[in-house]
Amino acid sequence: MKLNELRDNEGARPKFKRIGRGIGSGKGKTGGRGVKGQKARTGVSLNGFEGGQLPLYRRLPKRGFKNPFRREYAVLNLGALDKALEAGVLQAGETVDEAALSKAGLVRLNGKAGVRLLAKGEIKRAVTVSVAGASAAAIAAVQAAGGSVTVRDAATEEAPAA
Repeated sequence: MKLNELRDNEGARPKFKRIGRGIGSGKGKTGGRGVKGQKARTGVSLNGFEGGQLPLYRRLPKRGFKNPFRREYAVLNLGALDKALEAGVLQAGETVDEAALSKAGLVRLNGKAGVRLLAKGEIKRAVTVSVAGASAAAIAAVQAAGGSVTVRDAATEEAPAA
């Protein structure tokens, strides 16, 4: 037996029943849909309808709030910044800005409002960082290592489109 000779057993797949092809077919006239009404028509979707009972999606309470003006930032931790400086991916003498961080592969700025520096990990080198946001602990840690952090003013920039 060859692969091109494989077939289903006889009767394993019943033939498709053609509907709406005359009264003698057994599925003529209404095509198995009963008589008139909404469900006899094509394109009807009654998802969520529970026979007049209050549907589940209306019984459950509404929760939460989606802020259309929320700004999302790409996160950069101090530990990752220190590793990149140690590996020579970034130069400690130059100002480390968002373009340099993106080029080095430390952050992805896909539609984000910028980079936010967080204090996870520790930094041992003096470095000048220019980012869109930074936590107070991260700024203190960079300054303790002899560096500086410049946070650009987010209030003057326009909000991103939601």
